[in-house]
Amino acid sequence: MTRFYSTALGARDRRGFSSGNARIDRYFANGLGQDVRRNYAACYVLVERSDEKIVGFYTLSSSGVPLLEVPPDLAGKLPRYPTVPAVLIGWLARDKAYAGEGVGGLLLFDAFARICASPIGAHAIIVDAIDDAAAAFYRKYLFKPFANKPDSLFLPLTTARRLIEADQ
Repeated sequence: MTRFYSTALGARDRRGFSSGNARIDRYFANGLGQDVRRNYAACYVLVERSDEKIVGFYTLSSSGVPLLEVPPDLAGKLPRYPTVPAVLIGWLARDKAYAGEGVGGLLLFDAFARICASPIGAHAIIVDAIDDAAAAFYRKYLFKPFANKPDSLFLPLTTARRLIEADQ
């Protein structure tokens, strides 16, 4: 990842970013700042070292999943608490100029590393895929869909840790 570096969003200029998805681009330009200021989400960006251009971003928020919604093959291994603590990757997108360069995977693994290093307890990572292509992207990284919401997906932190270790 020497071409890029990851950092908190801070006061960076977001105007040049374009994912190609109007909903994501509107959020990144207009809604994200308010979510960060209100502590609804933390935002991290992947930045091109040569020109400081934002290549992609993701947001993290605390969340929980009702135990009854956890995929059955995973639920049987969990304590019988009503809610499973989780971290939500609320938004994840790369600039369309970097399509095909593996930026989505870099962003996801950066999120995995931040989540796994956090001192806050969580059992899983959850995502709400914006479309079928996004759902397929997450499934490629072993996320499993919830039975009643196929565009919402679940990944145990133990799996994220194994993916990080296998990537090193």
